[in-house]
Amino acid sequence: MESHHASEMNGVVTEYLKMCIESKHNGLCREEDSKDTAGSNKLSCIERAYSTILSELGEDVDREGLLRTPLRAAKAMQFLTKGYKETTQDILNDAIFDENHEEMVIVKDIELFSLCEHHLVPFFGKAHIAYLPNKKVVGLSKLARIVEIYSRRLQVQERLTKQIASAITEALEPAGVAVVIEAVHMCMVMRGVQKMNASTVTSVMLGRFDEDPKTRKDFLALTMKK
Repeated sequence: MESHHASEMNGVVTEYLKMCIESKHNGLCREEDSKDTAGSNKLSCIERAYSTILSELGEDVDREGLLRTPLRAAKAMQFLTKGYKETTQDILNDAIFDENHEEMVIVKDIELFSLCEHHLVPFFGKAHIAYLPNKKVVGLSKLARIVEIYSRRLQVQERLTKQIASAITEALEPAGVAVVIEAVHMCMVMRGVQKMNASTVTSVMLGRFDEDPKTRKDFLALTMKK
């Protein structure tokens, strides 16, 4: 009798757990479906906008070469601005380590590509980053990831430089951070003044890089050394 009662209880528990799992699974599916639908709607809106732009420029959006151009352009724009969906916390949570190191750490020649927010045309170049650890270091590739997050947004170079420096400062609380960006802006090369060889250099110096001329000089000498 007791064995029969235990068997029934086990069956009830099993059925209850199965219902919980199915309920949770269905909820997750609905959430994922909702996200997929929202993403699809956004893509469609951007696609229609590009189709309108092409039409207003005098193009025939129904000709063979342009049939899928609005969709391709929409997907490209989403990729080029994917930094809006990423945060430094997402990539740094498991990449900061306690380390008794206080000397300068430099990662130079980090390639970057971004879109000028004034004309939506590219600017590209290299970022040079240095920090003075305060008992904490970060995985070197993560510095490049920080550059990627902020460059994959509509930007101006001055703000981009500051955002990278601020993100590193907030994450590591170092004794100092220095960021230099050298970039070519297609809005100067392809349009406007059309100066092919013009480049723009911006810098942000925080902590000891700002306060100590020797530290700043050492960073610049190491960074600009070819």
